[in-house]
Amino acid sequence: MKASPTDQNELLRLQTADTRLAQLDHAAKNLPQTVELAKLQPEVEALRARWISRTGELEDARTELKRIESDVELVETRMARDSARLQQTSSTKDVQALEGELASLTKRRNDLEEIELTVMERVEGYEKSLAEVESEQSVVNEQVHKLEAARGDELAKVDAQRAALAKDRATIASTIPADLIDLYEKQRSRYGIGAALLVRGVSMGSNMRLNESDLSTIRRAAPDDVVLCPDSGAILIRNEESGL
Repeated sequence: MKASPTDQNELLRLQTADTRLAQLDHAAKNLPQTVELAKLQPEVEALRARWISRTGELEDARTELKRIESDVELVETRMARDSARLQQTSSTKDVQALEGELASLTKRRNDLEEIELTVMERVEGYEKSLAEVESEQSVVNEQVHKLEAARGDELAKVDAQRAALAKDRATIASTIPADLIDLYEKQRSRYGIGAALLVRGVSMGSNMRLNESDLSTIRRAAPDDVVLCPDSGAILIRNEESGL
């Protein structure tokens, strides 16, 4: 392929832009805030699991408490009914039966009230435990929100730089012949770098000195010949620094 030295030299500007774009992409994916958020994630998930567990325990205890309260209410309703019947009856047999039932109901109510107190203590304990978890969550969530906000700010800066750089790159690319651009893109997609300067026999694409056979071949090439680095595959740009 043929291309003027000027056009070939513009590939270095294009490569510089592409390298910087890649660096910006890498920076966007590896912001310090992203790293910190990743470190916090296990703690966030652990707190979430604890919150679910504590919430389940509390709901179960509250359900049990409601059931006991309902049982107490039923017993008290029964006791009120028997007390009213006791006041109205004159039958000794009925009085004995009602008094016996009231004694049983009184014992049942006392037992239920003891259980109720125990469950109420459990409810209070679960509420306290849940509040502690939620307090920890609040602290961690505040850290997460601050990191996310800071990351958003940094990403906005990176996006602005990237947009400006992409615009500059498009301007540079528009001045380079299409066939040369195509080769550049092909080599860049294959090897990660599309163009590199040859400096005193060292390819900046591989950072290695070319052997004498390769250098001899490059010396024989015309200035408008497009040559490739035998090591990196990049288009080698030759100028007064190349040492040919």
